[in-house]
Amino acid sequence: MSKDIKGSTVVGGVGAVATVGTAATTASAVVGGSAATIMSATAGTTGAALAATAGTAGTAGGAAIASGMASIGSVVGGGMATGAIITAAAPIAAIAAVGYGVFKFFED
Repeated sequence: MSKDIKGSTVVGGVGAVATVGTAATTASAVVGGSAATIMSATAGTTGAALAATAGTAGTAGGAAIASGMASIGSVVGGGMATGAIITAAAPIAAIAAVGYGVFKFFED
């Protein structure tokens, strides 16, 4: 690594690439798909767990995940597929942001 390039810049760049890559692969799996396709593509992921917490109160399992993805997607004008993409990319973006912050904190 060049002495002119800060570690935080590298971490931020790698994090951005990882976030975009995750969003793109999730999008290719869910866009235009049925609810069943979206559920099978995201089953067992951190994104599905995040969506379940945003799901409608009183629901459990698939219903909570589906309603959570739809709720999250509706914030930006989309639906369940958009919510699936957001919930898949969010953990990667959060880890990248923390990594960037740690590097930035310890840089001169």
